[in-house]
Amino acid sequence: MGENENERGNSAYGRKPFRRSPSHFTDRITANGAGGWPVEAGRYRLIASRACPWASRAVIARRLLGLEDALSLGIADPLQDDRSWRFTLDPDGRDPVLGIRFLSQAYDARASEYPGGVSVPAVVDVPSGQLVTNDYQQLTLDLATEWTALHRPGAPDLYPAALRAEMDQLMATIGRDLNNGVYKAGFATEQADYERACRALFQCWEQVSQRLAGRRYLMGDTITEADIRLFTTLVRFDVVYHGHFKCNRWKLAEDPVLWGYARDLFQTPGFGDTVDFDHIKRHYYQVHTGINPTRIVALGPDLADWLTPHHREELGGRPFGDGTTPGPVPPGEEVSAAGRP
Repeated sequence: MGENENERGNSAYGRKPFRRSPSHFTDRITANGAGGWPVEAGRYRLIASRACPWASRAVIARRLLGLEDALSLGIADPLQDDRSWRFTLDPDGRDPVLGIRFLSQAYDARASEYPGGVSVPAVVDVPSGQLVTNDYQQLTLDLATEWTALHRPGAPDLYPAALRAEMDQLMATIGRDLNNGVYKAGFATEQADYERACRALFQCWEQVSQRLAGRRYLMGDTITEADIRLFTTLVRFDVVYHGHFKCNRWKLAEDPVLWGYARDLFQTPGFGDTVDFDHIKRHYYQVHTGINPTRIVALGPDLADWLTPHHREELGGRPFGDGTTPGPVPPGEEVSAAGRP
C-alpha cells in the first residue's frame, strides 16, 4: 500500500515486525517528458484500491483536479489472492483497458524481478502495458504540479509553492506517526513496539487536533495535499484502525475537532464520494488474517454519522481557494450503495 500484500504475506502480518517497503518504481510522468514519460491525455491508467489509503490519495487528487478524462481509473478487488491485486470486479475478471487479470502482469511487463511486491496506487502505460510508477508519495504531487495542462478549469492548487516547505514537514510527521503509525501499532509483534507506536500516533493526533481547532484546513483556509493525506487515515480510523489495529485510545468520533474536520472533508465533493466503506472493511478484516484469522467483518460503526452537520464552515475558509467545486462523479466510477453511508 502502497499496499503490497499477498495471501501468504497477509497471514504473516501480526507475526513479524511491520516495515513499509519503499516504492521501487519511481519514474515520474512530467510535463516536459524529461524522464521518458510525458504527460499525455489517455496514455496512462491509474490502478487503485478503494481499500488502500495510499491509493485513495491519488483517487481523490485525480477527482479534485478534474483529471478523470485524462487519466483513466481501474479499481482492484479489495480481496486479494496469492497473486495480489486482481480485477475480479470487472467483467471476465479483466481490467477493461489493460486486458489483464492481475496488476502483477503490468509489473512483470516492466521488470522480471522487483522487490516490495505488487502495490497500489500504480500508473500503467496503456500502449505498452508496462508499469510506470508505484511511487505513492510523489504521484499525487506530480498530479498537482506536472499535469496542470490537463486540469479542469477551476482546479484547486493542492501544493502551493509558498507553503511547500511547511507542508512537506507536516506531511512527513503525519506520514510517520499517523499514516504509518496505525500499521506499526496494528502489526506490532511485541508489546513495547505496539505501545511506542500507539503513543506516537496519539501524540501526533493531539498536535493535529490543536492545529485544526482554529483553522478549517491544515494549511489554513483552503484544501491542500496535506488534508488529503490526513483524511485517508481518519476516514478509516473508527471502522478499522480503532478495533482491528488496536489504536483505541480514542475514537475519531470522540475528538470534536478532528471528527468535525473529517466530516467536513467527507461532505466535500471529491472526498466522501470516493470512499467505499465496504471495500475498506472487507479488505482489512478479511485479508489481514495474521491478526484476524476468523475473517469476521465488524458491523459498526453507524456510517450515517458521516453525514451529520459538522459546523466547520463557521471557521470560514474557501475549500477550493480561487477554484471551484469538482463536478459530478463520472458514470461508472460511483461507489456502490454497500460502501456509502
